[in-house]
Amino acid sequence: MDEKTIGKAFAGEKIVKVITCEQAFEIAEKYRIRMDEISAYCNTHGIKIRACQLGCFK
Repeated sequence: MDEKTIGKAFAGEKIVKVITCEQAFEIAEKYRIRMDEISAYCNTHGIKIRACQLGCFK
């Protein structure tokens, strides 16, 4: 998955600076994006992941 696609998915869900773990899972399912790609995108773009129940994000 390329960054443009993930960026569009985040924009469509109005994610700018913060995302919850629940939102990340919902976006992954809805847009068919792997969780590690969402994590990498967030790390690269300074988006904070909050309320992560799995501890799978850096």
